[in-house]
Amino acid sequence: MFSNFPLWWEGLDSIAKIYWMIAFPSTLFFLIQLIMTFIGGDIDHDMDHDGSIDADHGMGFQFLTFKNMVAFLTLFAWSGLASIEGGFSLAITIIISTISGLIMMTIMAALFYYISGFTHSGTLDYNNAVGETGDVYLTIPAKKSGMGKVQITVQGHLRTLNAMTEDIEDIKTGAIIEVDEIISDSVLLVHRAR
Repeated sequence: MFSNFPLWWEGLDSIAKIYWMIAFPSTLFFLIQLIMTFIGGDIDHDMDHDGSIDADHGMGFQFLTFKNMVAFLTLFAWSGLASIEGGFSLAITIIISTISGLIMMTIMAALFYYISGFTHSGTLDYNNAVGETGDVYLTIPAKKSGMGKVQITVQGHLRTLNAMTEDIEDIKTGAIIEVDEIISDSVLLVHRAR
């Protein structure tokens, strides 16, 4: 086939050419996705941003994603080429390839939906620190006039985080504190524990 590509290409009818033009790039993207999945990369990560992270309760069933579209196009093209090679009519070829692609999309969406239930995000959620107690590592200036540091256990790991206080006196190194709220990324609002 590839030794005499121009002659082979000219011998194809137009529908076969369309299927081949879909098959090559979609298969290439599918293989790249497969490799990225095994080495830990995620193509969908850069394309599917969720603006409401605080309300995120899991992945959900996602049918229209980049991965699923690539899977659809790959199976659509190859099943269409197999149908053409099998001598099916144009209508039957399109029906078979569309159904095959949709089945593949459904399988991929279901697979990622169920796999997402087994994964655990290692992302640190500072909201889990609210109500926890810890030790002052560097003195925290009074009345939010500056930042100190505290050591606190968040999600099972000891962390050293920036902290401020509304207390009227500085909280000295070694004092026990309690976290009231999260001011901003990795800055805690604390008070001296009583």
